[in-house]
Order: sequence, then structure tokens, then C-alpha cells
Amino acid sequence: MSSLRRSPTLETLAAFVIVYILQRLTALAGLAAVLFVLSAPVSIAPWTVVTSVYAHANLAHLFGNALALVIVGPLVARRTTRLRFHLFFVSTGAIAGIAEVWFGGLVGARAVLGASGAVFALMGYLLAGNRVSAALFDRIEVSPRMQLVLFVGLAVVVTIATWGPGIALVAHFTGLVLGLIAGRLGLLSVTNRNRRYK
Repeated sequence: MSSLRRSPTLETLAAFVIVYILQRLTALAGLAAVLFVLSAPVSIAPWTVVTSVYAHANLAHLFGNALALVIVGPLVARRTTRLRFHLFFVSTGAIAGIAEVWFGGLVGARAVLGASGAVFALMGYLLAGNRVSAALFDRIEVSPRMQLVLFVGLAVVVTIATWGPGIALVAHFTGLVLGLIAGRLGLLSVTNRNRRYK
């Protein structure tokens, strides 16, 4: 039971709920966007690089990301430490959010919030960081450049599959690519720190 309470997945879910409550409370004062929505230029509210990762537009948005996190989070958490899990989650989510603001907004102003970039990074980590994938890449001797091409191609396909109005596609793409690369490198692995990108 104590391991369940110390689960980084449950801790992240708790952060989602706490931030969502804070969003609703600060919305009453008109401050929610300033505190939780990442938008350009980032220098105006740099804290939103982190807070936007845990913030959600509505309950359906929160539920969708929470459900995906419950599916993939425990599988990644088993392979790493709590600290590495949390650092990976927030850093990939932040990078995905920044990418969405910079590149998703090429056709106009863009703002973003939500954990989907980080959740996609966890999914990518699982896809590329498992024993089957490692054995496959090692057996057929895929060069690092070709692996990157395969990862980007897979991310494009998955991103297109998740398309919909208001969806942060650049964040999904960025998170998945980051996760695939990190998984292949074994970045979060505690037992196999010296694995090389072949």
C-alpha cells in the first residue's frame, strides 16, 4: 500500500487535480490564463512553462490525459525512480508546450495547456525502451539516423491519428519523438544506465 501512495503516477494525477482546482479559483479573479496558460512570448509569464503541463482546459481534457497517464505511467514508473519520472514528465511536457507555441502558432497566436505532450513522451518511451524494441533494433542493426527517421515517421502517423479541433498536434508530435529517443537511449533506466544509441 505504501508503494501505491508513493507512485509517481498517482502524484502526477494529484497535481492535475490540485492545479485544476487552482485554475477554477483563480479564474474568478481573472488570473487563470496568466498563471496556467503557456503563450508567446514565454518571457512574459515564464512559470507557465511548468504550470501549463499540469493545467487543463476542462474536466473532459483532464480526464482524457489522466486516463492515458494511468495506462502508461505505471509501466514507465516501474523502470525508473520517482525523481526521474517527474523530471522527465515536466521537462518533456514543457518542451512539447514550447514547441506548440512556437511552431503550432506559425499561422497565428497560439496558447497551450495540458499534459498530452508529456503523456505522449511516456508512450514513446514505452514503445522504444522495451526489450522487444531494443532487440529488434540491435538485431537488424538500424543506424541512429534511420532510427530517428523511423521515430519521426511514427510520430507523424500518430499525430495525424490524434488530429481534431483544438488539439495541440505539435505538442503530441514533439512529446512522442522525445519519448521515443529517450526510450531508445534508456534514459530513465536505473538498471541499464550505460546503454548506447546504436
